[in-house]
Amino acid sequence: MKIIFGPVHSRRFGASLGIDLSPSHKQCNFDCLYCELAPAQTVEKQSQTISVDTIIDALTEALQAHKNIDVITLTANGEPTIYPYFKELINKIDNIKAETQTLILTNSATLTDPEVFDALLHLDQVKLSLDAISPDVFKKIDRPHNTIKIDQLVDALKSFAKVYQGKLFIEILFVYGLNDTDEEIMLLNEALRDLDATRIDIGTIDRPPAYPVQGISYSELHNIAQKFDASLPINIASRQHAEGCQSHYSDEEIINTLDKRPLTPEDVEILFDEASKTRLQLLLEDEKIIQIERSNVLFYIPKANLQKKRQKA
Repeated sequence: MKIIFGPVHSRRFGASLGIDLSPSHKQCNFDCLYCELAPAQTVEKQSQTISVDTIIDALTEALQAHKNIDVITLTANGEPTIYPYFKELINKIDNIKAETQTLILTNSATLTDPEVFDALLHLDQVKLSLDAISPDVFKKIDRPHNTIKIDQLVDALKSFAKVYQGKLFIEILFVYGLNDTDEEIMLLNEALRDLDATRIDIGTIDRPPAYPVQGISYSELHNIAQKFDASLPINIASRQHAEGCQSHYSDEEIINTLDKRPLTPEDVEILFDEASKTRLQLLLEDEKIIQIERSNVLFYIPKANLQKKRQKA
């Protein structure tokens, strides 16, 4: 069993050492349609575990071998927060991590557990999944354990966001015909407005899923991004299926587009034709457009937007 994996170099999180809290098999309180792991019955807690000391010994050795690590990432073949010694593990990682950041990738469901809620507050970065708001879509796409209710999950997520002091990321994975409807996007938008997220990553299926479902195209993801409030820090994370859809943009259209939704350099490569890319470069040189960074991801925005934010602050 390989507990530690990596380093993995991520555009969004930097150089990461991963800790797999369920290296032997899938143990999860969700059985998501899009998961790349084989279907498995949902569980509330892990039945097969590895000790905290075993994990810490493996992590200590890995940190000695790899000196330039940005984050230690808690994950699992399933949901990491159902590891029964989760809080103890985080406390012991804090004792050895030095300046390295801690990050978790979680489906959010156990935020309703006060002990997990408190433990997550001690991590430097938390990435929470939120694929749907309406109960029927939530059940279809995430196939949760029968004890998990989406309204309780969302309430706990909002409570966590109010008190958490680290970097909070939200991830939404869109599945064709399920959570990509205007109705579901509207519900997600309303929930996200109550969260002060560092970044909201929207994506789709990039790996062979456990069930016969399909992802959506980059163009559809881009259209969905436009439907969220412009104040939300939306980032399109999936570009694997980006098709050629380059268009012509005038100076005014570039500024208006970036005003509504900041774009990354990767987005510009897909969306802008060569003349429009040249116009963008000239706007940068004239300082009408600037680049900002949100946790390792660069975005283009109108300079006036930054001035507005400073005035609000």
